[in-house]
Amino acid sequence: MKKLLISFALLNLLAYAASAGETSSSGNISFDQLLSHITSAPAETAPMPEPAAEKAAFAAATEGRYWITVKAADSHARTRLLEAGFDIVEINKDSVSGIAGPELLAALSSKSFMVLSRVPLAVRAKDFPAADAAYHNFKETVDLLKQMAAANPDIASLFSIGKTTEGRDIWCLRINSSAKGEAASAKPGALYIGNHHAREHLSNEVPLLFAAWLFDHKNDADIKKYINTLDIYIIPMLNADGAEYDIKTGSYQYYRKNMSLNADKSRGVDLNRNYDSWFCEAGASTYPGADTYCGPKAFSEPESQAVKKFIEARKNLKTHISYHSYASEILYPWGGSDADVPNEKDKQVFIKVGDEMGKLTGYLSHKSSEMYVATGDSCDWAYASGGIFAFTFELEGRSFYPGAAILSSAVAKNIKAAVYLLSVTDNPYKVLP
Repeated sequence: MKKLLISFALLNLLAYAASAGETSSSGNISFDQLLSHITSAPAETAPMPEPAAEKAAFAAATEGRYWITVKAADSHARTRLLEAGFDIVEINKDSVSGIAGPELLAALSSKSFMVLSRVPLAVRAKDFPAADAAYHNFKETVDLLKQMAAANPDIASLFSIGKTTEGRDIWCLRINSSAKGEAASAKPGALYIGNHHAREHLSNEVPLLFAAWLFDHKNDADIKKYINTLDIYIIPMLNADGAEYDIKTGSYQYYRKNMSLNADKSRGVDLNRNYDSWFCEAGASTYPGADTYCGPKAFSEPESQAVKKFIEARKNLKTHISYHSYASEILYPWGGSDADVPNEKDKQVFIKVGDEMGKLTGYLSHKSSEMYVATGDSCDWAYASGGIFAFTFELEGRSFYPGAAILSSAVAKNIKAAVYLLSVTDNPYKVLP
């Protein structure tokens, strides 16, 4: 992550733009200029390395891990792999790839899965950028959220929805012209959440920079209408503990889960298998060491508990995007079942809205379980429990660590989709004939 010098420069740029009270058309600092400044951050701004002993401890945690490719001809085979504890990262025509340690390799072999290839993770990691100075770590994310809220006090407020396993606040930026903080609102609500999974750092940048874009364009006619008539919530970094762990030494750890200490002394629960939606059935693992470990019970984790309490307290929420990476796909319920959602009108809304956002991003939109069945999913739960039209965005890229060059295009495309979702939040059913 970048040095504080760059972070302060970004905050100053944003503060200047906000204090001028102008949009990008005025000739002052614009969102495009802000994004350009971010994406041009030099590689030499990489963080100072951690002490050798601490770095060695992190290296030990990844010892013996491999990037493997396993034969899997269809969604049923992919679901079985998830249940065995394999975190599927890439899907090919008749195989899948992802990360596995020695215990998982042995388990796959015992279950008669065919491992087609394996490469030590340390070798594959050399293909990743040495420094992604443009990305925001936890402190930089919080600093930017605070700066945006302070610069726009008439429409913005910032509050914590709860704390992570390690005690970090889970910050939520709210944009609403008449209600602040945790005050109730009758306006239709839209919710954007990033970073359920630690290593998916792009999923923090997209909602964070979407917030910056909204403030930059707050006087545009359509954006002003949305701010005046909707209740908008942005939670860029849900899993701050895992995200910080993944970057702590300056070398990526390929870490997915939160930082809970499990009964067997292993670390972490997959937060997107921890929601009470067909909890720990198909596509989730009961083995604590697995990347797809569902946890000891539904909502066992403080991060998923915080989302549960947040959503249940806001009956006005109508739409939701949960950002992940990477696949260039837009997914909608059900993910935990091969069946379609039972309400035909709702099904058609999911299809129509997903397709429209797919056109804006170039992503493929489809029912989540067409890829594989995975239970305990946040969007399944949000729809089932609150009737929220919830979409999972698998952002673009060729890896979890695609570098800074991808930010400009990924953010620009996803802002269009996020704004489109705002346009239907007042009444999602209006997209139907």
